[in-house]
Amino acid sequence: MSAHNEETPGLIGGGLTEGGSPDGGSPDGGPILLKAGADAVGRRLDQWLAGKLGPDMSRSRVQMLIRQGAVKIGGKPVDETKRKMAAGDRVSVDMPEPEPAEPQGEDIALDILYEDSELIVINKPAGLVVHPGAGNWTGTLVNALIHHCGDSLSGIGGVRRPGIVHRLDKETSGVMVVAKTDRAHKALSEAFADHGLTGDLERAYLALVWGIPPRPTGTVDQPLGRAADRVRRAVVPAGRDDARHAITHFSVVERFGEQQKEFATASLVECRLETGRTHQIRVHMAHIGHPVVGDPDYGQAFRTKANRLPEPLKGQVKAFPRQALHARLLEFRHPATHLTMRFEAAIPKDMEELVDGFRRL
Repeated sequence: MSAHNEETPGLIGGGLTEGGSPDGGSPDGGPILLKAGADAVGRRLDQWLAGKLGPDMSRSRVQMLIRQGAVKIGGKPVDETKRKMAAGDRVSVDMPEPEPAEPQGEDIALDILYEDSELIVINKPAGLVVHPGAGNWTGTLVNALIHHCGDSLSGIGGVRRPGIVHRLDKETSGVMVVAKTDRAHKALSEAFADHGLTGDLERAYLALVWGIPPRPTGTVDQPLGRAADRVRRAVVPAGRDDARHAITHFSVVERFGEQQKEFATASLVECRLETGRTHQIRVHMAHIGHPVVGDPDYGQAFRTKANRLPEPLKGQVKAFPRQALHARLLEFRHPATHLTMRFEAAIPKDMEELVDGFRRL
């Protein structure tokens, strides 16, 4: 979403309207600007805005824009859809670029671990975005799967497309399963939504983290919500509107530098998810003081740790371009055969080399 200068925004139909009704598109790509009149007093922001933006803008779409930080009042982002309007409120809406109707297939190499008529399991490399979105309309896993699967996609919701039932961050590598049929999509979606509590689903990740946890095993049970910048996630109070239950179990696999005091220490930990929130492992490990090495979003405070490492490890850490996180294991029940399927993927070469560097401490 692009940023705009609040002092010199693009205007709708030549300027602000007192009643808040836009009378045209934004020719220069700037935000839509509205001013609330007396009729807006006491009305919910999402309700009022949906009415003013026209019949093609649903209330749910307006609510999504608000949650994404695209709506501002008086130049400040608002995140509460139920906020009550006041006369004179000046509202700006940053409309994102429209998404293409359907992603197109692209010939992108895939590391396929298993495939049949119902589903496909792949070892996703770091750097590959899962689904088309702002800034990544092409070159994604979905584009690759549409090309690879072709007519074997029987349709998800009536459209020939792969069914994404869980995601890995762009820079996280490892095992993913994708549905090819409605039946598989429904069954796998239910399993992931339930996090395996009443069925067969197991997920395990390996993470290289800073420091050594005081206990060999532990559980982080902290709700997650939006961070102040509305892009990242953060541990938030349980009573907050956007708080989502999140539990991560971790165990220490290896400790690095434990017997010395000269250099920074690190650990290789295995994390198992009881819930599946956005950035969950990364946020939870950072919350307990052991952020993932290389994490650009949640490990910034630990970037100088690399200066407390010997060469060539110091150079390796500084040059590592991503978070050192890998989805090593995925186990689930096949939606058609009902057999338990288990898949593992070895740590990719770049992360393995980094771990080997820490082993030499």
